[in-house]
Amino acid sequence: MGGPRRAAFPPPSTAPADRAIMPHMADASIRVLVSGTGRMGRTIIDALDATDDMLPVGAVDALTASSTLTTASGMALAVYSDPATAIEATEPQVIVDFTNAAWTPLLADAALARGVRLVIGTTGLSEEWVDGLRQRCQAAGIGAVLAANFAIGAVLMMHMAKLAAPFFDAAEIIELHHDKKVDAPSGTSLATARAMLAARGGKPFAHNDPDAEPVPGGRGAELGGIGLHSIRLPGLVAHQEVIFGGLGQTLSIRHDTTGRDSFMPGVLLAVREVMRRRELVVGLDALIGLAA
Repeated sequence: MGGPRRAAFPPPSTAPADRAIMPHMADASIRVLVSGTGRMGRTIIDALDATDDMLPVGAVDALTASSTLTTASGMALAVYSDPATAIEATEPQVIVDFTNAAWTPLLADAALARGVRLVIGTTGLSEEWVDGLRQRCQAAGIGAVLAANFAIGAVLMMHMAKLAAPFFDAAEIIELHHDKKVDAPSGTSLATARAMLAARGGKPFAHNDPDAEPVPGGRGAELGGIGLHSIRLPGLVAHQEVIFGGLGQTLSIRHDTTGRDSFMPGVLLAVREVMRRRELVVGLDALIGLAA
C-alpha cells in the first residue's frame, strides 16, 4: 500500500529474542497463525513478519517439542500442539497451512468452527475433501484459498501448458522434488494434467504403452494419457517440465524453484485476498487473473 516497504527477507535483527508484539501492530495487521514449524513454516513466518500489513501471531505443530520459536527479526512466537487451543489463544484471522493431508483436515475443522479463514498449500488432499471444504465455506460465508503451487512462475507454467494442450496429442510431465516430499505424483503435476485435459474438453492424450517392460512401472503413472514421472532427490526443491510431442516437433515448458522464498509472494497475495472472500478459491491463477 502506500509508503516504503521493508525488504522481503531482512537480515536477522539484534533485537532481544523476547520482543513483545505491540498492540497497535496487531490492530493494523492481518493476524496470521502458521501451521507447521519446519523449513516451509519458518519461511512463511519470516515473510509475514517482514510485511507492513500482516502479523504472525503464533504457530501450531503437533510434531514439535518446542514451545516457542523466534522470527528473523527477533520476535518470539508461541508454538501450540492443538489447533483449537492455538486459535483460542492467538485469535487469528487467517491460518496458513503447508503440511500434510492427514493434518490439514483436522486444522480446517478447528478453523471453520471458529470462523477463521484458510490459506492451504497442502497437496494430496482428496477431491471429495476439497468438495466438502467448498460446501462448508459457502455455507458459512468463510473465505479460503487452496492451491497446489504458490510460486507465480509455476502458475504461469501451468497456464502455458493449458494453452498448448489442444494443439498436441501426446504429452508427458516430469516433476522433481526433494526426497522428503510425502506424495507422488505431486499436486502441481496432477493439477497441471487435469487443466490440460480440461482445455481439450476431456479428450485424452495418446499414450505409448510399451510392448515390453523389463522393469514394472518403467513408463511411470498415467492420467488421461499424460505420462507422469516423479523424481525424488536430495538437493532438489520443486521443479516441473511439461513436454508435448507432435509430428516433427516437441514443446517443453519448464519451471524451477530454487528456494522456498519463491512461494512467498503467492502466499502473501493469498492472505490478503482471502480476507475479501466468502468462498473457497482453488488455484492461485484465480487470484492473478488467469482463471477461465
